[in-house]
Amino acid sequence: MPISECIFLIMARAATTTDAFNAIAEPRRRQILSYLAQQERPVGDIVDSLGLDQPAVSKHLRVLRSVGLVQVRCQGRHKFYRTNAEAIRPLHEWAATFERYWQHQLLGVKKRAEEQMSRLNPTPQSIVSQFAKPKDPEPPTPESKFPEEKS
Repeated sequence: MPISECIFLIMARAATTTDAFNAIAEPRRRQILSYLAQQERPVGDIVDSLGLDQPAVSKHLRVLRSVGLVQVRCQGRHKFYRTNAEAIRPLHEWAATFERYWQHQLLGVKKRAEEQMSRLNPTPQSIVSQFAKPKDPEPPTPESKFPEEKS
């Protein structure tokens, strides 16, 4: 067996229908989930709003349904899709493990940006303090000039 075939066998991806994490690896499926998070929608609304063709949307919805991220409700001939909050919970909990890291990074970025802005756009008070005459030092007192000797 050639090495290229061996590498393919080792690097093969899990099927998108095996679990929610594999299903949302596709960006369009994440788009559909985000859109459905607002409210229940028919396929036509998803097609129109996201600018995807109907067969592609149906395929993505089928994958999302197979892993339980989306539920469907039939009303006559129409199907309405909505997100399944319980199935999304593990995704949220996993992503939340990184929230502290993201918060720390964002606070660092915010601090650096504020420092940069204060250098570029100083406040009137900081400008005045730059040009203010320095305070004269207190004149020395006789005690500070000649401290008493300890016996």
